[in-house]
Amino acid sequence: MEKRLKNIILEHSDEIIKKWLEKLDQSKIAEYGETISQESIEQTNREFVNVIFSNIESDGGTDDLHEFSEKIVNLGWPLGYLTEGMQAFRSVTIKVILEDIGETNSNDEFLSIMEGVNDWVDPIKNRLINEYSHNWTNIVSLQKVALQELSAPLIPVMEGITVMPLVGTIDTDRAKLIMENLLNGVIKNHAEVVLIDITGVPVVDTMVAHHIIQAAEAVRLVGSQCILVGIRPEIAQTIVNLGIDLRNFPTKSSLQKGFRTALEMTGAKVVSESESEGDEIENILNSIEKE
Repeated sequence: MEKRLKNIILEHSDEIIKKWLEKLDQSKIAEYGETISQESIEQTNREFVNVIFSNIESDGGTDDLHEFSEKIVNLGWPLGYLTEGMQAFRSVTIKVILEDIGETNSNDEFLSIMEGVNDWVDPIKNRLINEYSHNWTNIVSLQKVALQELSAPLIPVMEGITVMPLVGTIDTDRAKLIMENLLNGVIKNHAEVVLIDITGVPVVDTMVAHHIIQAAEAVRLVGSQCILVGIRPEIAQTIVNLGIDLRNFPTKSSLQKGFRTALEMTGAKVVSESESEGDEIENILNSIEKE
């Protein structure tokens, strides 16, 4: 930016800020007040204009743009806030410069002012957009990782038995995650039996069944077994109509029944307190008889 234009902008900074804030109040940015307090909006607008002027004074040599764009992303505000704000600042600045130098009949001078302001505003706007996109991508990536960890959890319930509750649609990407978590979890938890609970899976078609069978086969290859639980009547009918073969794959209608089967497979069983007391008495009587 020409030194002359830069000096004009800095000399009239208070006027530019005032007109810029008024212009923002009249724009779509004011609609954010429906969900965010007016005080917060005003404070953010003040920070925005301070970032702009700090970049004017330092010729773009500050890290304020990165920090401010990150804040906008964390607030959940759209990219339009930054682009509209910079566009409003461009128009206000050009008007203030023209008012300062007086009316000009020279097209060349007018174009020179436009070009000078654009040469400064556009790089800042582009950098804000890039920083916003980068921060947004990072947040989305972190959220995706968090959702992936929750989408296929493997829960150890007791020694040798783990449960994987599945909720929602199973696509190819999620099926790969299920396979990976199953194999890693089986080895890590020394699981002998894994219960795959599909109670929360709305639709079981050929693709879903194929992914589940593949996962069960992979678990078998590492020395464990799978039990498919949560087979609802409509799911059972779908599996039969599609001709899906689950004969090599134990299935149960509920997690409770599957857990009892898993106990039997691991050589354990559920014993009530009354049964336990009865067994103790019987053992005592048998020992007396032997004596």
